[in-house]
Amino acid sequence: MLWLKTFHILFMMSWMAGIFYLPRIFVHFVEGKEAGQDVARLAIMAKKLYGFMTIMMMLAIGTGIWLWLAYFPLAAGMGWLHAKIVFVVLLLVYHLWTKRRMKEMQEGHLDHSGVYYRWANEIPLLLATVILILVVVKPF
Repeated sequence: MLWLKTFHILFMMSWMAGIFYLPRIFVHFVEGKEAGQDVARLAIMAKKLYGFMTIMMMLAIGTGIWLWLAYFPLAAGMGWLHAKIVFVVLLLVYHLWTKRRMKEMQEGHLDHSGVYYRWANEIPLLLATVILILVVVKPF
């Protein structure tokens, strides 16, 4: 079980690395385009990063489900786990939001400012912080 937890944490860290970096590429794309720079390379980077983070997301979710099933008999007294699942679902929604933005980049545009994408980049940090608190502190 410790090996499974180790890989779950590794996959989650890799997913989060991608989810933290992709919006920064959005910022550079928007600001570079406004400055008249060639941003085609950023669109390629975003597509490759999205592919990597999607694989890591699937592995993190897969190992998470495996862990949940292993502890399922105990899940009735684990309110923190149910709350964690809600925040993981919100993280998945954010992941899908980044997919749409990445596709817009492939079309050659993003519809918001660099400041917007900087603020949007804070959402996964907040979600990950809540998830970590729920997992480590287990407040309920």
